Amino acid sequence: MLLTVARIGRAHGVLGEATIEVRTDMPEERFFIGSVLATEPVSFGPLTVTSVRNHNGILLLGFQGYEDRNAIEKLRDVLLVADVNIDEEFEDEDDYHVQQLIGCSVVTTSGEAVGTVKDVVNLPGQDLLAVDYQGREILIPFVLEIVPEVLLKEKKIIIDPPAGLLSESEEESDGQ
Repeated sequence: MLLTVARIGRAHGVLGEATIEVRTDMPEERFFIGSVLATEPVSFGPLTVTSVRNHNGILLLGFQGYEDRNAIEKLRDVLLVADVNIDEEFEDEDDYHVQQLIGCSVVTTSGEAVGTVKDVVNLPGQDLLAVDYQGREILIPFVLEIVPEVLLKEKKIIIDPPAGLLSESEEESDGQ
């Protein structure tokens, strides 16, 4: 399955490097000198990595054929994709690809239908499930206390929502 592993950002410096928004837990296995990555849109790829370095916590990559700032800027917002076998990727059964979670139905531990996962928001502290709930988006912290079970084969996520998570606001749930 082709999965998005990064998005190319703005040019950095004058030597044809770009900032990279990493979307994989294994950047060292995806981004190394000589690795070849498909792109979305496909007309920009495949791209061969010619340089890899970390600059103040930001991954910078250079690509064959893009040797200066003007050339690399043409790749801005291009997605880098890799062919990944999602069934064999993880050793831990509690690890998932974002694409595996999108489209899953979300139900409470009592069986109440909540909605469908539309996106997964990656934050430094934790991930959030963006769920379509009664015509509006709610964000559910993707932590074991709130999401005790993920049933990938059934495309179902079971949540144990804390008070107020599924209500419009805390004030409305108090009757005000």
